[in-house]
Amino acid sequence: MSSNAAFISGCAGFELTDEEIAFFRDARPWGFILFKRNIQNRQQVSALTAQLRDAVGRPDAPVLIDQEGGRVQRMGPPEWPAYPSGRAFGQLAERDSAAGLRAAWLGARLIAADLAEVGIDVDCLPVLDVPVEGAHDVIGNRAYGREPTIVAALGRAAAEGLMAGGVLPVAKHIPGHGRAGVDSHLSLPVVDVPRTALEATDFPPFAALAGLPLGMTAHVVYRAIDPDRPGTLSPVVVEEIIRGRIGFTGCLMTDDISMQALAGSLGDRSRAALDAGVDLVLHCSGRLDEMKQVAAACRPLEGAAALRAQAALDARRRPEPIDLAAARDELADLMAAAVV
Repeated sequence: MSSNAAFISGCAGFELTDEEIAFFRDARPWGFILFKRNIQNRQQVSALTAQLRDAVGRPDAPVLIDQEGGRVQRMGPPEWPAYPSGRAFGQLAERDSAAGLRAAWLGARLIAADLAEVGIDVDCLPVLDVPVEGAHDVIGNRAYGREPTIVAALGRAAAEGLMAGGVLPVAKHIPGHGRAGVDSHLSLPVVDVPRTALEATDFPPFAALAGLPLGMTAHVVYRAIDPDRPGTLSPVVVEEIIRGRIGFTGCLMTDDISMQALAGSLGDRSRAALDAGVDLVLHCSGRLDEMKQVAAACRPLEGAAALRAQAALDARRRPEPIDLAAARDELADLMAAAVV
């Protein structure tokens, strides 16, 4: 049995408080996630990631971040470079497939270098959602495009770029957030299309990358699959669609369990997600009172979930050599050509 608990936690600020250290030591989350509120400069982030790992006594404890590029970039200028959005790579790929794939790989490889330097080893990328006309902009230009084959190809390039830099990718948001008509941070999206439409458009990029080490669920109701529960809390979505139809074999985490798409207490949500077959509960707010509710509801990480979580960690590898300055110049040249 693993002594880690089946959740991933945020923290409040630039360094851990004594209360947080004591909480993490007792609760033993599997991993951590950082946000802009935790990011100041290289030296500070490096110290924080070390402090987090020390708190749980595990040098290999994963530290996650959402570093997509575009409008979702927790580490940014002036300390770190800005990166293109997923859609920018998609637009380049639509004109020149090889150039788009190379640019997506380079962008992810360079992001990985930024993250690895400060002790972050998991990036919540690639976004494999396929937006449709009229959907809410919560995904928008974070997506590579509206053609599933392009999304899958660019998502694979990004995942490989991260892995080459020693950082694990996370496929999100399974089985697809692209049709959501509202922002799941604020309310619950309900997708009311036939399953055949989902199988034709939404599922294929995830199926193409079903072997990625980590994945993240979507807080979306798919009426054709489970009319009553969002994907994150639905055994039907998790077992029949994510594990079955899509064939995802990696370690599956929730999207942020505190998002307003979900109802009930944080404890109830956490238990429901684990009961649905999700491996890890992700909690992002960094509020200690909330963290305690999630920890109290999350069981030890054990059985098949523990094996998948360990397999994800085992997929980490040493960064491959790269000339970072040359890679940045090459990426800039490719993206400049894309807007001519």
